[in-house]
Amino acid sequence: MVDFSSQTRQLQPAVCRILDANLDRAREGLRIIEEWCRFGLNSAQLSAECKQLRQELALWHSPELRAARDTPGDPGTDLTHPQEQQRASLSSVLQANFCRVQEALRVLEEYGKLYHPKMGDACKQMRYQVYTLESQLMGYKRHQLLLQSRLYLVTSPSEALDNVVKAALEGGLTLVQYRDKTTDDGERLLQAQKLRRLCYQYGAIFIVNDRIDLALAVDADGVHLGQQDLPIAVARQLLGPQRIVGRSTTNPEEMQRAIQEGADYIGVGPVYETPTKVGKAAAGLEYVRYAAQHSPIPWFAIGGIDVNNVHDVIAAGAERIAVVRSLMQAEQPMLVTQYFLSQTTRVQTLRASKAQVTQSHV
Repeated sequence: MVDFSSQTRQLQPAVCRILDANLDRAREGLRIIEEWCRFGLNSAQLSAECKQLRQELALWHSPELRAARDTPGDPGTDLTHPQEQQRASLSSVLQANFCRVQEALRVLEEYGKLYHPKMGDACKQMRYQVYTLESQLMGYKRHQLLLQSRLYLVTSPSEALDNVVKAALEGGLTLVQYRDKTTDDGERLLQAQKLRRLCYQYGAIFIVNDRIDLALAVDADGVHLGQQDLPIAVARQLLGPQRIVGRSTTNPEEMQRAIQEGADYIGVGPVYETPTKVGKAAAGLEYVRYAAQHSPIPWFAIGGIDVNNVHDVIAAGAERIAVVRSLMQAEQPMLVTQYFLSQTTRVQTLRASKAQVTQSHV
């Protein structure tokens, strides 16, 4: 319990009301975040962190502060903002409540100095904890979605780019990479911003190819690096620990090096020869089989995969695939997306069932 016996000054009722209101605000926001950590992410660790912060705030919520509450006389109860009336996505719900908690803790940090010698510093430390929690949670959400993603669209320049991506997202796509090596930076920035908003709207991961600066400029979920790009450690330092870093690999040696360097996922290919990788020999299905046996992180078979050969790639062990032309040049990208997803989901279910049968006989 917090010892309030050292308080000798009589606070103005307004200060007590400020503290009471912001303690409520911070605890309510934390509870909303905690519920998602518990039921949405099934994360005992993140749930426990939220609960610990709520309980620490409760220790400061003394009967004296509660007694100062005057809800009928509070002019702020009638104030609202149009943005509070709706939320565009789950991410916006979480972001709004993180902001609510952080703002409330800043108020408590300043006014708390008038109430108890230790309250200001305690709330300051909690505010830093919430900043860290926000990074952990948003990173956790990204990585969970990455694990669940079975189809990865790598875009190519097209006048219909926005329409193709939107149709694929409507078909269930959850992972998009913006790849354009020819357009000037100004146009690339505008296009990346549009795709970022689109992915945000549909709850999908948005990755930028090669360009860490562009990924930061549009607040992308991560970056995909080729073998000639910056080291993964440098990308991680620039992007922060919560964002996703992927790496292209064409053989077992490159795969093992990417894993050791800390890649979140890898591309495995090109499985077949493809014009998007001019002059690069196909790695073939043998490399897919190797990845299926040796990669401990998510990996996507990529390179020349289409509706005619996807079954061969899946039979070789792939559970995740990445495509370019198969979607970018599709007449009905939503239907093609649904087809690819149905095939990868089906094989995943079959393999899980076989694993359960095998385990039951052990």
